[in-house]
Amino acid sequence: MSLSVLIKRILILPALLTLVGCQTVGGWFNRDESAPPAELVDIQTTLSVKSLWFNRVVDGLGSGRPGIVPVYSNDQIWVADRSGRIVGVDAQSGRVRTSIETEVSISAGPVVADNSVLVGTFEGEVVSFDLESGRQQWRARVSSEVLSSPLVSDGKVVVRVLDGRVYGFDLQSGERHWVYDRSVPLLTLRGNSAPIARAGRAYIGFDDGVVVALRLEDGSTVWEQRVSEPEGRTELERMTDIDGPMVIVGTELYVVTYKGRMASLAVESGRLLWVKEISAEQGLSLRRTALAATDKDDAIWLVDRRNSTTLWREDRLARRDVSRPVFYNDYIVVTDFDGYMHWLDTESGAFVARVRFGSDEAVASLVVGNTLYIFDAKGRLSAWQATP
Repeated sequence: MSLSVLIKRILILPALLTLVGCQTVGGWFNRDESAPPAELVDIQTTLSVKSLWFNRVVDGLGSGRPGIVPVYSNDQIWVADRSGRIVGVDAQSGRVRTSIETEVSISAGPVVADNSVLVGTFEGEVVSFDLESGRQQWRARVSSEVLSSPLVSDGKVVVRVLDGRVYGFDLQSGERHWVYDRSVPLLTLRGNSAPIARAGRAYIGFDDGVVVALRLEDGSTVWEQRVSEPEGRTELERMTDIDGPMVIVGTELYVVTYKGRMASLAVESGRLLWVKEISAEQGLSLRRTALAATDKDDAIWLVDRRNSTTLWREDRLARRDVSRPVFYNDYIVVTDFDGYMHWLDTESGAFVARVRFGSDEAVASLVVGNTLYIFDAKGRLSAWQATP
């Protein structure tokens, strides 16, 4: 792992330690730092990947591991940067169609809903702006940094913050309706899993390996379920954060924990349906009956969501800071620290293409229809398409 990557993954905030008594760190402890990143092996290219456009649309994201990710809405890809700029980029041409200059230090989002765009800040705020005018509609104070995208559902804005609290605000007015408070372990990974919604409930993964279902209306607890037990003698060994995306399909919720488990939970009751020993920091992706994840050793897994069977595992990208996989038609795409994207066949797990999208690591990848969008740490957004 390069020194710059290592530095970006480590951050301890003295102010946060004073306020909430916890430490946040990057997820690099299980990596063998004495070994270099795996060299890229020769592959037989059977897929053509072409660049559609490339545009530096915002400033770089800097340090602090913000939860800024691209989202698609109204034929635009929306991104932001920590200096306060929010942009909507035409999904077809790559031209900036909307630009909102704010005076907030953005740490999470953006989220587009009902002619509004919402962001979280490093200063512990949630702010809503009007999409057309860019004017601030409301601003609400929370207890610590916002490092995951707000959830908008049923007229509510649900925000998970770094110290373990979850807030429910009115989407139109910003009025606070409820607060759910959960303590966090002494030592956690820096980052939070974004809440997801289904049928009047918000589902949140916490740093102690527990998933909680809350009623959107009043924030009351419907159920909570421990997915992974903290084990070990030190706080470092006991970390079992849920930091990446969870997914819901049908009546099941799927989640994976750091140093722990992948699991299927019943949405209604929280009952564990199956568990599998996989440790992953970046969460899951789902397509049809398959779950994809990158584990703490940079191995890529494809798992049958119905019974937890391993369909395949690819470990030849070890120590390359491999991203969470995303599905693109019949393929899986991951990126690495050196600016490469790797395309794998979903059926076999074989490498079918490798393309360099830049010289910096990707912050996030997003698939919309037949287009893959990559947002990198320098604020550059690019669009790609693949054909057999």
